[in-house]
Amino acid sequence: MKDTDSAKRKGEIENIKHQRTAVPSLSGKPGDANVIKVSDISYSREEAINDLRSLGESFPERRITRDFYRHHANIPETAWTALFGTFAEFVRAAGMELSRYENKIRLRTAQHASNDHLREVNEERKSYGNLYQRDKKNRFKTMIACSDLHDVECDPFYLRVLTETIKTIDPNIVCIDGDLFDLAEFGKYSNDPREWDTVGRIKAGLGIISDIREAAPDAQIDLIEGNHEARLVKHLVENSGALTALLSDLHEFDLRKLLGLDKYEVNYIANADICTFTDAQLKKEMVKNYKVYWNTILAHHFPHGKQMALPGFNGHHHQHAVQTFHNTKMGSYEWHQMGGGHVREASYCDGSKWNNGFLIVNVDTFTESVVFDYVSVGSTFSVAGGTWFYRNEDEYYPALTKELQFRSRGQW
Repeated sequence: MKDTDSAKRKGEIENIKHQRTAVPSLSGKPGDANVIKVSDISYSREEAINDLRSLGESFPERRITRDFYRHHANIPETAWTALFGTFAEFVRAAGMELSRYENKIRLRTAQHASNDHLREVNEERKSYGNLYQRDKKNRFKTMIACSDLHDVECDPFYLRVLTETIKTIDPNIVCIDGDLFDLAEFGKYSNDPREWDTVGRIKAGLGIISDIREAAPDAQIDLIEGNHEARLVKHLVENSGALTALLSDLHEFDLRKLLGLDKYEVNYIANADICTFTDAQLKKEMVKNYKVYWNTILAHHFPHGKQMALPGFNGHHHQHAVQTFHNTKMGSYEWHQMGGGHVREASYCDGSKWNNGFLIVNVDTFTESVVFDYVSVGSTFSVAGGTWFYRNEDEYYPALTKELQFRSRGQW
């Protein structure tokens, strides 16, 4: 008896599981999606659309909302909901709002229109790469390369070692390999707007260029656009376009003056297309910002450059690393990721893991061979070209002092 009852209940459950909710009979015919019957009254898709349009014509100055239509409609909500699903789709079907495709086209048009002025600046800045060529014709060349100085965040000891080394070596070229400026105001990390000092940061960056020019009055100075410089340009044009235009009209102020290119005779290397709509697109474009020197060495802000079959260097990561490669043209060669000039502390990451340094690059242009001399700028001292440098008391900063105390006492 128990087995019989169990089988009966099982059969009932299976019947329930296999039941299907019938599609509403929209005109007495199953599957008809153009007519719905509510309380024995049939409402067609066309009738609903005409009713909505008629209401719109009666109130031409008013946007017809779902609540407004609910109180003035001749079609019950259950009917138009069954026919269209949502009120937004109902309005689109009536042609009273743009379709999804039309709306997408208009948004894309607006995006491209907003980039019109940015395109002008984009193309203009690409011409700044050869403003001041000073490279001499001698066979043996010397370059000093540095990266990620980050304006007011630059370690003063690092800057002193860098500029004194430049004076001593007298290089053909000084390459600032991106992120001379920090400008956290335009970065991806959140910062308290009350702490912004855009003008002060730009002045600090220009002060660094001034120090380098003073140390190397006859050298060619190249600034390769890093991600921070690119964000600055995009922000000025996209978010401060009116102000930028006003300054340009009244004071002949432009990007060249902002970056001090003419004042300090600096070439600005910018090949990336910054007319992008997303950060991901801009990141892909930024890998185009690089320069090849003497057909021998490649300078790139990002590590992508090491895939380009030439010896060279990059910045961006604030950590020194060396890799060796080989090909039939160059033989065995090195790729250096340089440390930065930024103090080894930051609010958005553990800066203690960074290290500071710059490169002295020696090139034989006849044999197209390269010898690197990496200068590490340590916590208390540095050695560059046989010259010892020691950090002065006023060149220490809190995070470094704390680190040194830990080393000496074994505790934080």
